[in-house]
Amino acid sequence: MNLENKTVLIVGAGRGIGRATAELFSEAHANVVICSRNFAELMELEYKLNSKGNPNVLAMEVDASVESDVQTLIDETLKKFGSIDFLVHTAGLGILKPFSDLTLKDFEDSINANLKTAFIVLKAVLPVMAKQKFGRVVMIPGVLGKAPMIQASVYCAAKYGLTGMIKCLKEEYRRSGIRFSLMHFGGVNSTFWDGISTMRVDRSKMLTVEDAAKAIFFAATQDGEGVVAEIALMPESHQLI
Repeated sequence: MNLENKTVLIVGAGRGIGRATAELFSEAHANVVICSRNFAELMELEYKLNSKGNPNVLAMEVDASVESDVQTLIDETLKKFGSIDFLVHTAGLGILKPFSDLTLKDFEDSINANLKTAFIVLKAVLPVMAKQKFGRVVMIPGVLGKAPMIQASVYCAAKYGLTGMIKCLKEEYRRSGIRFSLMHFGGVNSTFWDGISTMRVDRSKMLTVEDAAKAIFFAATQDGEGVVAEIALMPESHQLI
């Protein structure tokens, strides 16, 4: 697939699923805008994409929970590339603890990272896409935006909220040429699990970040009238039907 002259904005692109997704879009010759809070990771990824033949990469250090940061990101993207055709939001924070051990800060951090960032980014990007009469939005509520799990109460609260928000936006932007896709991944071996100490998991049996990125790319790049509204992708050991 050739996405030349199309622009993808990937929020949370420094590592994991976001990074793997950036690589796929770059291989398809898209203009790639990558952002996260880790500038060193972004610079390394930008260098990698450039060295593989894509000079059209914009890397910006951005805190997606800060409106002014996000607006600067959008302004710079439009200045450099003129459009935002694809939005992939992979930023987030995993907090898995027994409810009795959770703090108010845990709740606020989960809402801010997983839901507030998506709200701020969407508020800035959707008007651009609506004006273009074209846009593809991929959000990742994960399987915990669809099904409950022990020790996941605050995480599910944020991810269920993300699912609900996107389903409402699908109705609001029905005639704007914008399509929304929800990725319900279960058990992806990413840095999500690095800070989880309250659960024992076998990461060797999880999906890879490349598996997840391929699903995102597939959903975002559908032609014709077909819309991949939701994908539930999980390892065999985590099947949910």
